[in-house]
Amino acid sequence: MSERVVQPVRVLMVGAGGVGDAAARIAVERDFFEAWVVADYDLQRAERTVTAARERRAGEERFTAAQVDASDAAAVTALARQVRATHVLNAVDPRFVMPVFSGALDAGADYLDMAMSLSERHSEAPYEKVGVKLGDLQFALAGEWEAAGRLALLGIGVEPGLSDVFARYAADELFDHIDELGTRDGANLVIRDDDGNEVFAPGFSMWTIIEECLNPPVVWERQRGDGDLEAGFFTLPPFSEPEVFDFPEGIGPVECVHVEHEEVLLMPRWIEADRVTFKYGLGEEMIAILRTLHTLGLDSTEPVSVKGVEVSPRDVVAACLPDPATIGPRMEGKTCAGLWVTGTGKDGRPRSTYLYHVVDNADSMRDYGTQCVVWQTALNPVVALELLARGTWSGTGVLGPEALPPKPFLDLLAAPRPEGYGSPWGIEDRPPHDPGKDRA
Repeated sequence: MSERVVQPVRVLMVGAGGVGDAAARIAVERDFFEAWVVADYDLQRAERTVTAARERRAGEERFTAAQVDASDAAAVTALARQVRATHVLNAVDPRFVMPVFSGALDAGADYLDMAMSLSERHSEAPYEKVGVKLGDLQFALAGEWEAAGRLALLGIGVEPGLSDVFARYAADELFDHIDELGTRDGANLVIRDDDGNEVFAPGFSMWTIIEECLNPPVVWERQRGDGDLEAGFFTLPPFSEPEVFDFPEGIGPVECVHVEHEEVLLMPRWIEADRVTFKYGLGEEMIAILRTLHTLGLDSTEPVSVKGVEVSPRDVVAACLPDPATIGPRMEGKTCAGLWVTGTGKDGRPRSTYLYHVVDNADSMRDYGTQCVVWQTALNPVVALELLARGTWSGTGVLGPEALPPKPFLDLLAAPRPEGYGSPWGIEDRPPHDPGKDRA
């Protein structure tokens, strides 16, 4: 493969959970980096990921393991300097975004993540007004990243990430005017026990699912802001405005609801649109479970004393469920991430287009030994790192994927292996209509 690397790339990946493990298995097939350090609080888990990556390529020696406390910015800085990291890839859950983000800056490394700094709801009107928004703490430091000449690329997983690349592509190539950028995520995945019975086991971090789905979802509307970006953001109650969305490639209709997500905070900063939303196909069972957890206070992150031990209820819930990295062999079905764009096309006619990426769990398990939800997330930061290594993508400051050219990313993603990543994306035109028409 010809990768035209313009600078030696040394990656420090913080986190060897499901997504981090999948990222290593994907990256080992590529030649754009000279070192990839897998760091985790649990050194043995990092070592298992390194072993899995090395086994995928004969003679592989670029991967090594290290121990790090992701909650300690100074520890991240020290390790990044020790391993001479040019890029820090944050693959831990959003609680640790700020120490990893700050640690990378202090180490003089570029930074990529797949989720942004956490929000805090408005103290008086949480279901009307925004408080501290996702990513606010990171964007507040944009000047420091610019002054250092370093890049912090936020939200470069699949959602956010690929969905944001789709938004830039739609604005550049498909639409003259965008009415709505609507991220829509759905799946037909099922998890079965040893007897073949369907069981509850989330395909992604339960801690993160609780955080996203029980926080007030954010919507952005240009009209509300009257030219002021920040004034365009507002919130709704969780699970608002249910809508049935028909997902492609056999997944079919899924009821989707508003969920707090980074796309809504990223897209309006770089793309002209009237409205930006995110809706997730949670399903009745997940919504009922989340409501119950909230009613019982089990969604709380505040420690409680249990027989003299301080524990976070949400951590306990997450610990009681199967590790998402381990459920792949029991999982069946497909997952779809995509962006529904409505507005006026380049020909001046109304247009409604869904840009999407579907992964079948059978394929990701066969080819990489990882379940499809984490694999789909992990794929995109590896593609981004390769584009940065080539110099195809570049920048300084704190940026979202929308700020960078989309075609090189989409081309590399879809190109057959080994030249590309062999993961095609799709585009589907639909009859133009009011996005609210199908609300349940």
